[in-house]
Amino acid sequence: MAVLAAAFMGPSFAPAQAADLQVAPVFTKAAPLVDDWSPWAIRVRAADVLSSSNGKSTLYNNENPAMDSPVSSLAMSSAVIPVIDVSYYFTRNLAVELDLGWPPRSTITGTGALDGLTIGKASALPPVLMFQYHFTGLGHFQPYVGLGVNYTTFFNVKAANSPTALPTAPVPVAVSDLRIKDSVGAVAQIGFDYMIDRHWGINVDAKKVWMRPGYAATADFINPANGDVIQQQSISGAAHIDPWILGGGVVYKF
Repeated sequence: MAVLAAAFMGPSFAPAQAADLQVAPVFTKAAPLVDDWSPWAIRVRAADVLSSSNGKSTLYNNENPAMDSPVSSLAMSSAVIPVIDVSYYFTRNLAVELDLGWPPRSTITGTGALDGLTIGKASALPPVLMFQYHFTGLGHFQPYVGLGVNYTTFFNVKAANSPTALPTAPVPVAVSDLRIKDSVGAVAQIGFDYMIDRHWGINVDAKKVWMRPGYAATADFINPANGDVIQQQSISGAAHIDPWILGGGVVYKF
């Protein structure tokens, strides 16, 4: 019966032969390329600001030139602060970084002819702009170096007004007035990111800041018997604070 039906219906309704069948084309969507590089990165660190004075600034005593000293300066106490920086990569190797830290408040003491004298306290806002070179081809380990500029502004400056016996003065001395000028200086940097995955990593960073603010103060010579001010003298100079900023934290790359 199947043969008769095929003959009656004609060849157009005959069962298709295997050779006559055509396979429909299959279209597949290509997987997008995954790029692990982005022009933006944010780093959050805890940083230890290790301030010191190298003793190369000069103390000028306007009323008593005999007290002038080529090795007297100011030293600022160290502080641990939170730091955040934002980096923009022009290429995989070249980047610019803006570094902002919480203003540390430091105790200021004297060195040289002022050794042992508590001068006061001050807060410092030290933003840093860095130009960096990032090394590539090392896998998870991504080191970098940088050069930049720092602008530090000092605020909430308070004189200690605390009488102190100094070897260079016949009576105790107290600082009753203190002024510190803003400072502009160079910065050198070295550090690395160790990437855990495409976005997150660990950051270690070290900066050397050349910070040379000018300062002026009023020194009160105190009568030890009754605490009265016998004489006031003006002193001024340029402090070589030059801190190291050593930090560690996390990095997020977009």
